[in-house]
Amino acid sequence: MALTTALRGDGTAMPSPRRRPRARRRPGTALGAGLVGLWLSVIVLLPLAALTVTSLEDGLAGFWAAVTSPVALASLRVTVGVSVVVALLNAVMGTLIAWVLVRDEFRGKRFVNALIDLPFALPTIVASIVLLSLYGPNSPVHIHLNATRAALVVALAFVTLPFVVRSVQPVLLEADREVEEAAASLGAGNWTTFRRVVLPALTPAIVSGTGLAFARAIGEYGSVVLIGGSIPRETQVASQYIQQQIEIDRPVNAAAVSVALLAIAFVTLFALRLFASRSQRREEESP
Repeated sequence: MALTTALRGDGTAMPSPRRRPRARRRPGTALGAGLVGLWLSVIVLLPLAALTVTSLEDGLAGFWAAVTSPVALASLRVTVGVSVVVALLNAVMGTLIAWVLVRDEFRGKRFVNALIDLPFALPTIVASIVLLSLYGPNSPVHIHLNATRAALVVALAFVTLPFVVRSVQPVLLEADREVEEAAASLGAGNWTTFRRVVLPALTPAIVSGTGLAFARAIGEYGSVVLIGGSIPRETQVASQYIQQQIEIDRPVNAAAVSVALLAIAFVTLFALRLFASRSQRREEESP
């Protein structure tokens, strides 16, 4: 095979461009990808496909009628509205709790830190029983929240507590304290330092934790099943409506509302993924 060499204007040979070596596929890559795809198909994709097929048994018109029925729409409004309130509440209180756990020292700090993860380990129905005992008709503290939207907020705030806290904590631990000290030395107050220096660094973590809390709240059932009361158009959330439709033998209606909840959760998680990707790209591009 003949090789051609490019020449400069002075007659000297130009160095040939180096070819990048092709990435070699490791022997276990295809096997690992296949196992992951199979597992996700069995655990996630097939159940979702079955649910979607069930929701469309009466056609698109039947699906739309099931989702837009007055009681179904009311349950979706209650679910989304309460979940938004809980997510915003978590954004504020979760950030504050993470700040205290990272920046302050006090007795029992390790106990409080472990307490944050309790909603992950505790069955949510137990939380509903505890809340009903505390805020129900026979409340020992004389606070009666049973069958109110305030009860839904309290129950959902309990189960979604860890998301913002655990998202913000690592960022605070890795934060550069020297920048805050420099701002303070220039005369910035605590609030100005937090707003101008700390908060921009925490914003991606806060948004991520808040979105996860919202996605978790819209599908919650156990923690609200007793304290919420399940009053149609008032305190009945979508998960309770779905359970009610199953009990009265209307699986198509239950599947249709389930698909609507899944769509809301998927859009939320997809938006969070886009936000995280843009934030990471912005950090890489910044000097």
